[in-house]
Amino acid sequence: MAEMTLIEALRQAMDEELARDERVFIVGEDVGARGGVFRATLGLFDKYGPDRVIDSPLAELSIIGVGIGAALYGMRPICEIQFADFIHPAFNQIVSEAARLCYRSNGEWTAPMVIRAPYGGGIGGGLYHSQSIEAFYAHVPGLKVVVPSNPHDAKGLLKSAVRDPNPVLFLEPKKGYRLIKGEVAEGEEILVPIGPARVSRPGRDVSLFAYGMMHYYALQAAAAVAAEGIEVEVVDLRTLAPVDRPAILASVRKTGKALIVHEDNLTGGYGAEIAAILAEEAFTDLDAPVRRLAAPDVPGVPFSHPMQDWFMPDPAKIAAALRELAAY
Repeated sequence: MAEMTLIEALRQAMDEELARDERVFIVGEDVGARGGVFRATLGLFDKYGPDRVIDSPLAELSIIGVGIGAALYGMRPICEIQFADFIHPAFNQIVSEAARLCYRSNGEWTAPMVIRAPYGGGIGGGLYHSQSIEAFYAHVPGLKVVVPSNPHDAKGLLKSAVRDPNPVLFLEPKKGYRLIKGEVAEGEEILVPIGPARVSRPGRDVSLFAYGMMHYYALQAAAAVAAEGIEVEVVDLRTLAPVDRPAILASVRKTGKALIVHEDNLTGGYGAEIAAILAEEAFTDLDAPVRRLAAPDVPGVPFSHPMQDWFMPDPAKIAAALRELAAY
């Protein structure tokens, strides 16, 4: 086993997929010699050349358009959006074309492509470099939405996404790129299936559902309240579309209480979908109202660090919510 950061695991996944399949290529802004704005593709341009690691114009619409066209001709594009905030110009290509291609062609055509996008706050990026976009896209049938929270899963899920026959939006918690570290097996193929959630910490008192950076914080909060006798079961959702309903329901039927944490705005955020699932299918198993902890409903993550801290959930806020829920 080797310890690596989240971004090192992602880079290794792309390296292995480029080496495995000559149809795989990367396209995005500054992904070539520069290695991307976060250096996720560092070294891949020198290894695979300009025909397979391609610098694009500053136009997200064209990045996704090129990806869809190449996928239709049998290629396996990995399209990088430099910041998730800038994916919106390509909304129509993703939602109306890539996601619907298989359905509208009755299975005759598919768009096997990955769209990688660093998302979320915590790096002082301010209003235009910190958005959480998962709720917009998890709403779209035909599009898989994946959010890894540790290096092992990041590598295995990205490799699975590259091999998926349909489009996958792969959201990477950029605050965790170099902060989150973990062991990744060496010398063996790692493929983590898209779909199943993972119980990362078993518990009996409260179920805590999270993904990405918030899962990293969730484990810290669960450890903090464990010292007070509150045993929290942490569930890493990993895939938001399709979501693992059986895993969610099994955990709540065990604990009777549920807290959902995400860093997107509260209203209409992804937590509302989990809450609805629990209300519809596990109402009689609940011992307390479902609780959501999310960012406030303001237009974006403030640039000011104190205000950014006010905006984002963190281990202390999660632990406080867990204490309230456990005492209900």
